[in-house]
Amino acid sequence: MHPTTDFADIRMPVLYLSHGAPPLADDPLWTKQLAKWTAAMAPPASILVVSAHWEEDPLTVSATTPVPLYYDFWGFPEHYYQVKYPAPGAPALAHQVKQLLDRPQHPVQQDPKRGLDHGAYVPLVEMYPQADIPVLQISMPTLNPRELFDMGRRLAPLRDQGVLIIGSGFSTHNLRAINWHLPHDAHPPTWSSEFDDWLNRALAAGDVDSLIDFQHKAPAAAMAHPRTEHFAPLFVSLGASFEAGPVGSNKVDGFWFGLSKRSVQFG
Repeated sequence: MHPTTDFADIRMPVLYLSHGAPPLADDPLWTKQLAKWTAAMAPPASILVVSAHWEEDPLTVSATTPVPLYYDFWGFPEHYYQVKYPAPGAPALAHQVKQLLDRPQHPVQQDPKRGLDHGAYVPLVEMYPQADIPVLQISMPTLNPRELFDMGRRLAPLRDQGVLIIGSGFSTHNLRAINWHLPHDAHPPTWSSEFDDWLNRALAAGDVDSLIDFQHKAPAAAMAHPRTEHFAPLFVSLGASFEAGPVGSNKVDGFWFGLSKRSVQFG
């Protein structure tokens, strides 16, 4: 168990991480980077994850009692489907999320059977392997960057209650343009490296406007993200950290099969 912490005196940071496909958990560098990252942070009271792999409108919260994980991938070796992460449910956090996000036109729903998908549990297995921190996942009701940013801003008060907010996506994500026959650490394609360099500079400058308008401001944006879903969790993280100044501190960088693993901490 984690040591007793007075969460009233702690404002938790906000994370955006590149969670990877299940095999990324076999990369010893990535797993060490995640473990080192969380070791340097105060332990959270609970964790709220916005994953690229759950789009649902109206906004929906996951199960608040233990249910099986959601293995939302196909064609992998059997051992990836045997991974367990029996984290406690987070009913109190679900209630808080509903209070913050519920609107008459957009009521918050709950799916009592929806377990954590791999965008949540793959990194959490490495970050908090004891699985003793309550975890809640919420869906993305839209891929509109500005609306997700505003959603993050409404979630920001949770930071002062010991909640670690994690946007889980991938900093570049174009699976059709990747040569899977190359080594996983081969030199990345130009579209991925150029976008990653732009992202690094925009995060370091806290340039929220450019990040939200990345489809027009970033080089190779259409190649780096043919669809927005893996970049979209970043906007929630930016919104949740905005009042404190959303300047990202790099915690993970580099590439995996040409995809940028860049992951950052705000606050």
